[in-house]
Amino acid sequence: MRLFKSKNKKNYPMVQTVESKSRAHPFQEIRRYVPLDNPELKLYSILREAVPIIDAAICKTVRLIGNFAIDCEDENIKEQLNKFISTVKVNCCEEGMEFFISTYFDQLLTYGTAVGEIVIDPCTNTIAALYNSSLSNVILKTGRSPLELIVCRKNEDGSETPVKYQDLILTTPLKPEPGKINGTSILKGLPFVSEILLSIYQSIGTNWDRVGNVRFAVTYKPSSDVGDRAFAKERVQQVADQWSQAMHSGSSLSDFISFGDVSIKVIGADNQILDSQVPVRQMLEQIVSKLSIPPFLLGLCWSTTERMSTQQADILTSELEFYRRLLTSVISKICRTWLNINGYVTDFDVVWDNINLQDEVETANAKLMRARASEIEKRLEMNQ
Repeated sequence: MRLFKSKNKKNYPMVQTVESKSRAHPFQEIRRYVPLDNPELKLYSILREAVPIIDAAICKTVRLIGNFAIDCEDENIKEQLNKFISTVKVNCCEEGMEFFISTYFDQLLTYGTAVGEIVIDPCTNTIAALYNSSLSNVILKTGRSPLELIVCRKNEDGSETPVKYQDLILTTPLKPEPGKINGTSILKGLPFVSEILLSIYQSIGTNWDRVGNVRFAVTYKPSSDVGDRAFAKERVQQVADQWSQAMHSGSSLSDFISFGDVSIKVIGADNQILDSQVPVRQMLEQIVSKLSIPPFLLGLCWSTTERMSTQQADILTSELEFYRRLLTSVISKICRTWLNINGYVTDFDVVWDNINLQDEVETANAKLMRARASEIEKRLEMNQ
């Protein structure tokens, strides 16, 4: 099956969803500027950079999703298809569909929508690569029917052009709202909580900068003597010079000698810094609950029991199973395209690795308990 007919053998694979560029204008950044162009995308990127625990939770979720393989009845097709999965080029410098799915899933969690592309080589009419598209370069729209999805590429002047081969575009929304195309990011609702958390951290840094770099208040009180009052300004200047010299003496010790009634106090020593442990934990609890990651996986040493940790692990497993169902459709579309191009017609299944050994043990124990229960029921029926 051939999708393209190429007359020129020197043609290179074309990526449809990449931003179009022109060399005519020397200031491309000014020409590409579009006011209010997907501001939430930049917000979520900054949020991951500003709050490390958010970035760590997304990265751990991507790694916990696991690897996959293709299973089908024909062993020859199965071997070729799995070889394609492990050797296909991804973007510019990666190899293997696993890297494509990891980036695709990371984009899906962060922005709520993921877009990729199957790149066809016009010379060999085969899949040349898999490309992760930037959401800032594409726009998702509906066609004549709300059930028809059209992927458009952004141009330099801000206009939109539908890509020519819509069947080669991979799109996945995460829990889209009714009537909308784009999905919902798992970071939705966290900007407000994260702003409070960052304000606390910033105040902690400012206070420690003030406390760590100790500042002194040197006060000179002249006596009731007329001479002291007459030369108070000169004596204050002398005290200031001597104190400055003593403070800037470096690592060497220096004594400060003064005359008259001179008092020295540390600025802020009498004030108590607010305890930030409780409010910081409250904000982190909101963030962790939104990201659906057990606290112990993020290095948070909160008091918990073994039973609670097991329940949290079970909840995480159900979340990963939900994400796997979303990604299975993407993997199936890529494999189905490869089969059609190579002229194969067969059914296949996407087989994911088990999430961990604990799941295997619990599954085996559940089967054992069901078998025992079934045997007991048969014995009861026989006795009756």
